Amino acid sequence: MAIKNKRLSAEELQKNFSDVHPPFDTLDGALVEANRCLFCYDAPCTKLCPTSIDVPMFIKQIATENIKGSAATIFDSNILGAGCSRVCPVEKLCEGACVYNLMHEQPIQIARLQRYATEQAIQKKWKLFERAKNGKLVGKQVAIVGAGPAGLACAHALAREGVSVTIYEKESKGGGLMTYGVAAYKVTPQFCADEVKYILSIGGITIKYNMALGCDITLLQLQQEYEAVFCAFGVGVARALNIPGENLKGVVDAISFIYGLRTKNFEKIAVGENVIVIGLGMTAIDAATQSKRLGAKNVTIVYRRTESEKPCTQEELDLARLDGCNIVYLAAPKEIIGTSKVRKMIFEKMELGEPDAKGRRAPIGTGQTFTLPTDMVIKAAGQMPFEELINGMALTNDQGKVKINADGSTNLKGVFAGGDIVNGGREVVDAVQAGKVGAAGIIAYLESIS
Repeated sequence: MAIKNKRLSAEELQKNFSDVHPPFDTLDGALVEANRCLFCYDAPCTKLCPTSIDVPMFIKQIATENIKGSAATIFDSNILGAGCSRVCPVEKLCEGACVYNLMHEQPIQIARLQRYATEQAIQKKWKLFERAKNGKLVGKQVAIVGAGPAGLACAHALAREGVSVTIYEKESKGGGLMTYGVAAYKVTPQFCADEVKYILSIGGITIKYNMALGCDITLLQLQQEYEAVFCAFGVGVARALNIPGENLKGVVDAISFIYGLRTKNFEKIAVGENVIVIGLGMTAIDAATQSKRLGAKNVTIVYRRTESEKPCTQEELDLARLDGCNIVYLAAPKEIIGTSKVRKMIFEKMELGEPDAKGRRAPIGTGQTFTLPTDMVIKAAGQMPFEELINGMALTNDQGKVKINADGSTNLKGVFAGGDIVNGGREVVDAVQAGKVGAAGIIAYLESIS
């Protein structure tokens, strides 16, 4: 067993990482699907969307071949609507709420229709929004930390009001999780770049790349230079397992593994022959399926609860199974064995006890163990917040997350926050909504001090 790259040919890798949910090829395909929609009054699909996209409206616009109007409807609620159409867990949001589910029929393919309209807008560079040229907010200066979904959504909403926005981003590209943290077969780097460029095309938004908060700039500097600040720098590094052997060669965290996949040629990414992935969230699934698609012979996902408590969606789990990943439930990592590099891993069998603080039944060790051979362990047991950074800025720390008020404001005057640093890490669409809430709070604040 060994960790190495080029397990598959370039052609095989290209095929394995091709689009997992292809778009409609033709207008006719989109029209047929759009005309299945019942255009429900008080639509449940809209209620389940965190950004409240008027789903029946944009589908009706597609059905009448008003594609530009459809894209405007989507982007008016969610400026990252194109990316969300590819990465949203729609089976538990809009499509999961579709009334066709109650009829035991296939729900409307809302995400696919959303993708159809929004990608045309990006490709054809439709200018759907204008910056305000008059008003007391024109020329106001706001800084945003983080060019991920929350930061971009906040920036776009502010730019529409005529506010001048400067985003400070620690990476060399914008997009945050979309660009660096999701499976490569969902969104390509080129798509992410095009989406960011489209959002910036409204004007009035500048991104300063390779500028990290706490290293290149401080919150105090931003408070002095700008009239308001929006913090949207996400969550931090992967959570440690805290077991013996965790520092052996061959043990990596899922965030770093996926980051490599998003920033390098697939042929340069090394993967083990027998890979073990710890965790069953969306990041764990992305790490497992991509390991398999890079050529790993065996990929085993180990989760300490049962399938009923899984944090990933059923669709993601089914995708992992279709890719040939094995799944072991009710097992917790106990020790990683090896000399200089990983050889095997010991797990303790678990059973479920009483529900934990989140209502999920807590796993309890049985004392029984078993061993799995492995040459690569990928840790995907959650992410740790930037707690040291939060404390250093004197922001109110709520169990590692930034505490905010309903309008997105923090305990510091003129400083707002939203996205993963507030909620601990949720979906892209939740971050977009947080950006909108933060922008509304900032607009009200700027008006109050004008």
